Amino acid sequence: MGAQERQLHPDRSPRHFYGSEIRRFRKLHDNMSLARLSKIINFSVSHLSRIEGGESKPPEGLSELLDAAFGTDGHFQRLYMLAKKEPFPDKYGTLLKLAATARAQATYTLSFPGLLQTKAVVLAMLQAGEPFADPVEINDWLTTRLERQERVYRQPAECRYWFIVDEYALVRPIGSPAVMVEQLSKVLEASELRHVTVQVLPLRAGAHSELGGSSLTLLTLDDGSEVAYEEGSRSGKLFEDSQDVQHRQGLYDLLRAQALSPTDSQAKIRSALEGITDAAPRQA
Repeated sequence: MGAQERQLHPDRSPRHFYGSEIRRFRKLHDNMSLARLSKIINFSVSHLSRIEGGESKPPEGLSELLDAAFGTDGHFQRLYMLAKKEPFPDKYGTLLKLAATARAQATYTLSFPGLLQTKAVVLAMLQAGEPFADPVEINDWLTTRLERQERVYRQPAECRYWFIVDEYALVRPIGSPAVMVEQLSKVLEASELRHVTVQVLPLRAGAHSELGGSSLTLLTLDDGSEVAYEEGSRSGKLFEDSQDVQHRQGLYDLLRAQALSPTDSQAKIRSALEGITDAAPRQA
């Protein structure tokens, strides 16, 4: 007896509807399996499974292959025009839509915040976080994250940013020393923008509310309302209830109090930079 297929939720989003249509047409074509379809269209079965489940955005070119395989006369190409507008799965989608127009954003991260990551670090983080993802998916996520960064540097500023970065990020190497130099330099340069504040939470601060590995984001929206978002390595949750948001605002305020001042934080980042450059000749 074959494994039971997971339940789909076509009403959640255009992306989910797109995936449910793949399954619907598979069933209409002699109950075709995903493995069989993947061979017909020469496409990764694992990637195809994530698309069918609504977890991944369909890449360019897939819709034409599906229309040819199922004889659907442009059906999937038309659906793609809607599905491609959702660059991330559900757990990110609502947050990203709100962040795109928020007037203030405050974030704590154990690693470098996504909005300040260099291309090399974004790629390394995505590949480490999703080691079995298709390269096409990784490239889609990379492009979308870099596009989101444009708002940070837009002038006149549209949003006030506050980043608290754990000192752990400064000392854990990602890629080569050159990659780390570029990354630290980017964070330092961002900290000098008038609408951006960067604080480093030092290791000596000891235990704190997000020590378990979560990141915490607070958004102040255009209408003055606030939302909070907590994210772990495999899940995220958006909080809109005022009491939930206030609780997390309090936690963020404590992190601010435990962190170094903006000036001392810049000095800490410069020190990390100097440590890498000083060590480079000895490693050559």
